[in-house]
Amino acid sequence: MPDLDILEVRLQGDPAGTLTRLGRDRIVFGFDNGYLDDTERPTLGLSFRDAFGGVATDIEPTRVHAPPFFSNLLPEGSLREYLARSAGIDPRLEFPLLGALGEDLPGAVSIAPPAGGGGVSRASAGGGTQRSGRSAGRGTPDSVVRPLFGTRAPTPRPQAPLRFSLAGTQLKVSAVMAGGRLEVPPHGVGGTWIVKLPSPGFPGLPEQEHAMMWLAASCGIAAAETRLVPVGEIGGLPRGMGEAGELSLAVRRFDRLEDGLRVHTEDFAQILGVPPKEKYGGATCRRLAEIIGRECGHADAVEFVRRLVFCALTGNGDAHLKNWSVHYPDGRAPRLAPAYDLVSTIPYAPDGGRMALEWVSGTAGFADLSAALLGRLATGARLPRQAVQDAAREMVARFREVWSARKGELPVPGEVVAGVDEGLSRVGW
Repeated sequence: MPDLDILEVRLQGDPAGTLTRLGRDRIVFGFDNGYLDDTERPTLGLSFRDAFGGVATDIEPTRVHAPPFFSNLLPEGSLREYLARSAGIDPRLEFPLLGALGEDLPGAVSIAPPAGGGGVSRASAGGGTQRSGRSAGRGTPDSVVRPLFGTRAPTPRPQAPLRFSLAGTQLKVSAVMAGGRLEVPPHGVGGTWIVKLPSPGFPGLPEQEHAMMWLAASCGIAAAETRLVPVGEIGGLPRGMGEAGELSLAVRRFDRLEDGLRVHTEDFAQILGVPPKEKYGGATCRRLAEIIGRECGHADAVEFVRRLVFCALTGNGDAHLKNWSVHYPDGRAPRLAPAYDLVSTIPYAPDGGRMALEWVSGTAGFADLSAALLGRLATGARLPRQAVQDAAREMVARFREVWSARKGELPVPGEVVAGVDEGLSRVGW
């Protein structure tokens, strides 16, 4: 087959632009003229907005890695290696990966060769014989980044080509719910649930995440629905997946509707134009709050602050840029997406408590949570100081109530309970 040099980028099925691979694996993105001329066009991404509210068309080319908006649509770590191996592609080369996995990407973007175009040759894709290294975030200790979702066990060999992409490193598949049973569709394409498989290095991780998601919802946070599902009850699961434990975590996708329609979404690594390897240090929480307040509105910014407080109280040091997203219910105006990927990293971070992102520049500890700190965050983000502090106090009060009543029933390690109790004792609100 000939090398694949052009990929069409579509948004909600309509042309939005093209990705072109030039010599030496340079990748260039350009917008479709019809998309630019459409005054009612849907939003592809906030990173493409210029200073006047229009579309910024001067986009820097990249090499090997795709431009950040598209690079962040691809998985990382063991999941990336698994899917790349399934398609016979060198996992380092993102252009052929996008071509192979582009039918089912996060949000409402799809990427495919032009009609009648060629496919990716095994030679041009790298043959799948080399494995990519993993990059930690800027200055982030291994105890926080690599152990949490990375797996040091060899990735299982794929059974057949899988054509979906889900962000993150944890082994997972997209599935449909049919007759009360989760089923992985052929090639993993078209699911409305994400199934996170057990992690070989971290027993009980699905149960812990389910508990934290339940706790968040009980505290009034808009969180994605989760269920614990026995691995053996998932139909069509690729061979070699799910062998590390008995339970998996099913998360209802907020970017997919039951009738098959896709809801566009983008994470904050995409919004900020940050490559995945910089997801732990590309911005502060204050910067995210400022963007959410400006783009999504005051209510969403306050909700973001409530979630930050929840992360600090539960010891979540993994709320990096890719674990915060906006979505576009009407296709054009962003809103803060439901909470997802909420875990406590207390068992995996013996050096103590740090947020994945600094609250404000130079301050990142769980123990730094205070009314004064939130006042600084609010001022820097141009949000009403009193509203932010009041929302934080309400979250702490609600969390205390739910936690004290239910902590003995939650399937979390004892060190999580002890860590949360200690954190609560430090909050004098």
